[in-house]
Amino acid sequence: MSDTAINRLRRGWLKRLQQQMSGEPQNREALLEDLREATERGLLDADALEMVEGVIAVGDLQVRDIMVPRSQMTVVARDAGIAELLPVVVESGHSRFPVIGEDRDQVIGILLAKDLLRYYAENSAGDFDIREVIRPAVVVPESKRLNVLLKEFRKNRHHMAIVVDEYGGVAGLVTIEDVIEQIVGDIADEYDVDDDQSIRRDGERQFTVRALTRIAEFNDYFGAHFSDAEFDTIGGLVAHGFGRVPRRGDSVRLEDYEFRVQRADRRRIDLLKVLAPHDVRRAEDSGS
Repeated sequence: MSDTAINRLRRGWLKRLQQQMSGEPQNREALLEDLREATERGLLDADALEMVEGVIAVGDLQVRDIMVPRSQMTVVARDAGIAELLPVVVESGHSRFPVIGEDRDQVIGILLAKDLLRYYAENSAGDFDIREVIRPAVVVPESKRLNVLLKEFRKNRHHMAIVVDEYGGVAGLVTIEDVIEQIVGDIADEYDVDDDQSIRRDGERQFTVRALTRIAEFNDYFGAHFSDAEFDTIGGLVAHGFGRVPRRGDSVRLEDYEFRVQRADRRRIDLLKVLAPHDVRRAEDSGS
């Protein structure tokens, strides 16, 4: 197709798009259909289409739809000392932590890992008081729409909010990354496994494992004995252990292994953090 023809198609599609966008909300499906048609004709990139669909979907979602539930929040106690805080920060891989008082309904602030490390570096010999480093917590209702929350996050430069229910109790937390991932999909970070790697050692007994890792490969690496008669992948086995599709932060123990969900969406698990038995090193070494 010539450039002239492509430009003609693009102008026609843009005119239709403008007409749809100026119409009533019930024309949303027609708008999406035009966008999909434009993608099929090569006028719009498939990734761009996915993002536009995500932007539209965000307007229909509420905070309760994507928040990390209260029971799965990684929190630190107001009275915790450095010796208690550092393992939580290192092992979780998070950068922000709700600080609680008597219980999880009493969130008194947010601790940033960088603030903690800076304070520790400058005051390693002094007494530690977490109240000197915590920041105020942003509180939002679980009914708030995600598009509104994203605007507030950007305007106020916040990255995390505590979610409360209609009675004022803590229902969970939500981060700006959670919202953005609804638009652009999962965001890779430094904890991801390389494309050519299914299992990565993070410590003596800690590993990051792709959920699509075959059970046979997992068994061979760890010297484990999980059955692959019913499930092919370790993610399928772990999801079965939960009895549902788990959310990020959920953990389950199968035999001598602890599996914590590092990343997941509403359909499947994507990444797992595995705490293996003490003898895993010997099993791995024997196979090398």
